[in-house]
Amino acid sequence: MKEVKPLIWKSGRLYVIDQRMLPHTEKWIELETEKSVFVAIRDMIIRGAPAIGIVAAFGIVLRARALTQKNRERMMREINEAVEYLKSARPTAVNLEWALMRMKSKAEEILIRKDISLRDAARSLEEEALKILNEDIEINRKIGYYGNRVVPRKAKILTHCNAGALAVGGYGTAIGVIRAAFEAGKDITVFVDETRPYLQGARLTTYELKRLGIRHYLITDNTAGYLMQRGEVDIVVTGADRITSNGDTANKIGTYSLSVLAKENNIPFYIAAPLSTFDITKRDGKDIPIEERGEKEVLYINGKSIAPKGTRARHIAFDVTPARYISGIITQKGILRPPYQKSIRKLFASRE
Repeated sequence: MKEVKPLIWKSGRLYVIDQRMLPHTEKWIELETEKSVFVAIRDMIIRGAPAIGIVAAFGIVLRARALTQKNRERMMREINEAVEYLKSARPTAVNLEWALMRMKSKAEEILIRKDISLRDAARSLEEEALKILNEDIEINRKIGYYGNRVVPRKAKILTHCNAGALAVGGYGTAIGVIRAAFEAGKDITVFVDETRPYLQGARLTTYELKRLGIRHYLITDNTAGYLMQRGEVDIVVTGADRITSNGDTANKIGTYSLSVLAKENNIPFYIAAPLSTFDITKRDGKDIPIEERGEKEVLYINGKSIAPKGTRARHIAFDVTPARYISGIITQKGILRPPYQKSIRKLFASRE
């Protein structure tokens, strides 16, 4: 089995797989500057909350490497500018800001030291970005380990969007849970929502599951409720883009609907996410900025119009699932349970 990777850092060069071209074409693009990183994130060449954070971290490395002939004041100033610029690429996923602030802190720590050259400072930032990447892969394996505990042996699992290796550094969050269950020998079946309008489920999740050899069926988004009603779904597992201090969770549009349907049909609904997806500065879901993208992505599929000329559309990219609909939040530190204000506060207090 060839491992799925969303990005490669090799000999000081950053490459990302163009996820818009999958599953039919595996095209790798080199990102040479923080500006090309910004475009790749904005235009969803690379997507998935942890993955865009990792790529942004390498965007800071690219900026730093271009500044090694300057002075340390200019390097710090331009790194700060690059951080703010990249933060604006997409607003909902908090991992982007988390990774950028970690890189900014590292730059401040290094550049205050006069005994470190600017070239060595750039190398230290490269090492930090690689740490973020490698830590993410290990975190996802731990999420899979804990998540496997709640997956029945012959589970029929429903997932939404793509929360696999393509959305992170490797292995996956929600798909990591599915993958861990499969690797444990459980006879699982996965129902994959197509996830309109960008079809991340149809194009990306099926691509990953096929390569992993996991039995799966692609379904239209509006089929999920009927399968639940018929008793054909045992558990729902999705990823997340931001989790607030009370457990409210932003994820790809359509996740909220699934959580309500799962509640109605007494089906456990789990979120799988690393701690970097938590934003405890936000009180609840109303505080989460929700991205609204261009209407063309709703009105066209593969460049072909699907509506009469002049039709207007709205493309709200994310929704918020209230904590009351979430059975558990699977993290690298274990599974959080309600009441989330208490379990999240306890978890983050223990890390201070």
